[in-house]
Amino acid sequence: MGITPQQFKQLQSRLSGPRRGAEPLLASSGVAGARASETILGIDPSLRGTGYGIIKQAKPVPQTLTYGTIVCPAGWARSRCLAKIAQTLRDLLKQYHPGVCAIEGLFFAQNLQTALIMGEARGAAMAAIAEAGLEIYEVSPRKVKQAIVGYGAAQKLAVAKMVQRMLQLSETPDPDAADALALALAHSQGQGRYSLSLAKKI
Repeated sequence: MGITPQQFKQLQSRLSGPRRGAEPLLASSGVAGARASETILGIDPSLRGTGYGIIKQAKPVPQTLTYGTIVCPAGWARSRCLAKIAQTLRDLLKQYHPGVCAIEGLFFAQNLQTALIMGEARGAAMAAIAEAGLEIYEVSPRKVKQAIVGYGAAQKLAVAKMVQRMLQLSETPDPDAADALALALAHSQGQGRYSLSLAKKI
């Protein structure tokens, strides 16, 4: 793997200057959020049940700050649901100040109406997150399952159980919240490498 001239100069500067604790060679290479203390928001969007989870990278186990599901009753109009999704996320952003967001990537729905509604919920979530200035990365459901369970077609329960184990939670999160935490964990794992192969910036 090559390095840029700027990275080479930084390396020379560190070697010739006073000795400090070890720093990653690519710490200032533009890879977003490579800080050990980074706080990550995961979002699994849905009109009636948007899952969210916020973790903070830590050793040996990431710290779970909060997680849950934004529930909207079946009788609510879509516009009311979208407003609740956006406002709840704004409140979470103000309280926990995450630095980056990982959101579930688009999937191909057989029902066009379902795809449109899911897109509306995703858009409401992304608008609230983007207005707070966070970088947003999308990760496909299959890649999340591959990263967390090791199998791209894993069932939701398997994902939830593995999330509980990885984060050492006292109970298994509900499916939507578990998927959101899994997104945050998958993004965290991707940041641990020198690539973002799991995620696509949007």
